[in-house]
Amino acid sequence: MGIFEKMIGSLDDKREWKAMEARAKALPSEYHNAYKAIQKYMWTTGGPSDWKAMSRIFGGILDLFEEGAAEGKKVTDLTGEDVADFCDELLKDEKTWKDKYRTKLNDSIGRD
Repeated sequence: MGIFEKMIGSLDDKREWKAMEARAKALPSEYHNAYKAIQKYMWTTGGPSDWKAMSRIFGGILDLFEEGAAEGKKVTDLTGEDVADFCDELLKDEKTWKDKYRTKLNDSIGRD
């Protein structure tokens, strides 16, 4: 079972995820592309480690992007020029996969 399947286990959670992905797909291409790039960044840098956090973060980004698109703003008007910093700020108080792997590594080495 992959990370994604571990995070999104229940049928309701899967439905919510699919609904969020449909919302993202309905965004103008600039926003949709940015959303997918943000997802990729978060997954590769150790994004949120539980469904509740993931749902809240990505749902919040979608809300922000839908509002920005309706107002005719550019993505970077909402995120700032440093989009990675925007993402890091969203994750700063969250338990991430990186945190879990870090703990697992530290617990497995030299703990005789």
